[in-house]
Amino acid sequence: MSADRPSLGDKLKALMAGRRDVSNRPHTSRSLSAAVEALPDHHVSLSHAAIAKLANGSQDNPTIGTVLALCEALGGVPPAHLLPHESYDDLNALESFEHPSARRVLALLNGLPESEFLNVIADLERRRADLGMTPVPVHRTEAAASSDRRRRRRRSKEEAAQYAADALEGL
Repeated sequence: MSADRPSLGDKLKALMAGRRDVSNRPHTSRSLSAAVEALPDHHVSLSHAAIAKLANGSQDNPTIGTVLALCEALGGVPPAHLLPHESYDDLNALESFEHPSARRVLALLNGLPESEFLNVIADLERRRADLGMTPVPVHRTEAAASSDRRRRRRRSKEEAAQYAADALEGL
């Protein structure tokens, strides 16, 4: 796992701190273990020690059953959030994806040119502001992709001339 990306343990600790247990306190390994035990229709049993090992990173390869039980006990967190991939680090996006209409919007966006994506984003940000909603923070992978796009677009005059000449030769 790269140093700048959260590990499974980091994500689990953040979820435990941000989600509340039955006493309306942040989860501890004990309260999360009890919440897993209280789940209906789950055959997974997780000790507080096993949860602590996952949270501190000394155990980082849980079974899918463990991941599903933890996510359900934490209030229905999308299980993909605990997977080691930068696309799954953005919990807000994953939770939005759970809504069928959000998936419909994504399907409609599929295949559109980049400029149309940017137009849709600008329209949605404007609409949220009009409704008095808080802005959605830019996820770090989105910010990095945006800066990569800017870097690719900027060419010196000489590079632009060479690019145009190469393109004309290919016609």
